[in-house]
Amino acid sequence: MRKIYVFIGIPAFLAQQEFLEWLQNVIINANFLFMAYDIEYFHPKIMEDIARWPTSIRADYARIIELLLEFGPNLRMPHSKAMGNGLFELRARGKDGIGRSFYCFVKGKRIVILHAFIKKREATPKQELETARKRMKEVQHG
Repeated sequence: MRKIYVFIGIPAFLAQQEFLEWLQNVIINANFLFMAYDIEYFHPKIMEDIARWPTSIRADYARIIELLLEFGPNLRMPHSKAMGNGLFELRARGKDGIGRSFYCFVKGKRIVILHAFIKKREATPKQELETARKRMKEVQHG
């Protein structure tokens, strides 16, 4: 897992490749910015998927990630939804649609983004949820 620190003013407006490069290379001391949690991505492909999201959804995702870093498990609806057994859903939306990412908390104030996708239906597809749950077990139990 690659550790990524996000800071206020995330450049969500960047082109897809620039946004991906920014996500991969930015490392800022989160404690210096008064953010109590670290964000990790389960796999670099998740960052690539998010970088391909439409700009309006990426911008909302970036804003919600900042809130998640600041508030951790206290972040609630409409930004975050508990999915049960320690799995949570980030709920990004924009004029171009809805993006979802699943995450969990692990020891040491770490947040792991497990899976991300663009939502095409009202209900969250079971396959997307199963992928996130499987990855969460792997993160928590090695």
